[in-house]
Amino acid sequence: MSCPVRILFHSPRIPHNTGATIRLAAITGAPLHLAGPLGFSMDDTHLRRAGLDYHDMANVTVHEDLETAYAALLPARVFAFTSHATVRHTDVTYREGDVLLFGPEPTGLDPAVLADDRVTEQLRIPMRPGNRSLNLSNATAIATYEAWRQFGFPGAV
Repeated sequence: MSCPVRILFHSPRIPHNTGATIRLAAITGAPLHLAGPLGFSMDDTHLRRAGLDYHDMANVTVHEDLETAYAALLPARVFAFTSHATVRHTDVTYREGDVLLFGPEPTGLDPAVLADDRVTEQLRIPMRPGNRSLNLSNATAIATYEAWRQFGFPGAV
């Protein structure tokens, strides 16, 4: 058993962040889905370096685009993370199969993606005023660990 939520990056741009999230996926067991277009190659040296030797331990799926990812992941609740939301990531009771959706760096999710009926709720991670956003891999780790905590950290030592 592992973290029963799934991570979805829409059009990630920075290989370091995706590499760090591949490591997160390996450590927590949360599957990582990447919806293109990607801003890098999956063979990128920065991606490989950030993910260290965790690539083979992570469950990573690359989808052509967000529609293809949704076709593979839905039906499920989709929680879109944005600094503009009013609901905190800790105010949700996560369920098995939920999708944690994050947008590209540095813009975040497009307003059309946020307005999509398939998005269950928009969530934010609290931060001090005057700051734009968290690093993508950091935000993903915070959200994933909160969901995993709510399940009691199954599979963890």
